[in-house]
Amino acid sequence: MKTILRAAAFSVLGLSAGAAVGLAPGAQAAALTPSTVTIQAEGTDLFGNVSSSLASCEADRKVIVFKVVGTRGGGDDIRFASDTSDTDGDWSTGNTGTEGKFYAKVKKNSFCKADFSPTITASR
Repeated sequence: MKTILRAAAFSVLGLSAGAAVGLAPGAQAAALTPSTVTIQAEGTDLFGNVSSSLASCEADRKVIVFKVVGTRGGGDDIRFASDTSDTDGDWSTGNTGTEGKFYAKVKKNSFCKADFSPTITASR
């Protein structure tokens, strides 16, 4: 019965049932667009940029800044701050007043891949 319903749905949409061969249920039609996040420090002011070939992958992206504890990615890094990128992809935490090693992560969304920045050192 499901096959008949799918064939009817494809017919209504103007698609052939053969066009759907190889698509798993829930499969995405398009791949996610790569994004790159950077981080810099001026003293203890942390800031950076989200860039991508797709403009919508630069603006309004949540960026999370992690403070490295021990070895980066060792499971004990602290979620330190976050910001949302502006229309140019720029983000900033402002002056945190905290020295140390930090890296940024831009989260994945419906169209854009996630990314991690290199680690930087902030000092006064």
